[in-house]
Amino acid sequence: MASDVIIACDFSGAEECLSFLDRFTEEKPFVKIGMELYYAEGPSIVRELKRRGHKIFLDLKLHDIPNTVQKAMRVLSYLDTDIVNLHAAGGSVMMKAALAGLTRPDGSRPLLIAVTQLTSTDQKLMESELLIEKPLDEVVTAYARNAAAAGLDGVVCSPLEAGRVHACCGAGFLTVTPGVRFSGGDVGDQKRVTTPAMARELGSDYIVVGRAVTGDPDPVAAYRRCVKEFLE
Repeated sequence: MASDVIIACDFSGAEECLSFLDRFTEEKPFVKIGMELYYAEGPSIVRELKRRGHKIFLDLKLHDIPNTVQKAMRVLSYLDTDIVNLHAAGGSVMMKAALAGLTRPDGSRPLLIAVTQLTSTDQKLMESELLIEKPLDEVVTAYARNAAAAGLDGVVCSPLEAGRVHACCGAGFLTVTPGVRFSGGDVGDQKRVTTPAMARELGSDYIVVGRAVTGDPDPVAAYRRCVKEFLE
């Protein structure tokens, strides 16, 4: 199974993003384009990063009625991305519609994964605001089962839940895990976090690393450290 470190390029615009990536003269990191950058630049940033040779995780977390999501995914299918996502909370019908929209006439498509619970969510928030009283790890695995049954390729979850997801959905069902920080690093607004090495031990297939790399004075060195801890 493929594994990789994905850099979250959470920048305000193309100039800042490209300037950052220009520092990588020996690698072509797998990158995540999130809402901030995509809303600022639109499809052009995807095309430019693809032209430069980067693999792309387009992190837009679609969540709407099935027909709307299917049509949106049809548009996204013609961007040359590698991974696209949506919210599992939209339900099985929405996820199946998304898969149909993302699949091109020739049968090809990017990987499609579902967000289970954000890494900024904890048990207290889930119960007090989302009115979900089940244990958080049970909710994550239930959402993962729904995604697998709908035909998706994997889920976004915390590294802490990666092993449980593999146990219930199979080793080939991908776990893409944000919430990764170096030991002693600032966790920011995330609550369910681990180190790269611990993420590997817990079963993460891909880790998404943002500020631990993008906020480092030497991001290339930070990226290489992350790769070494996670993959070697």
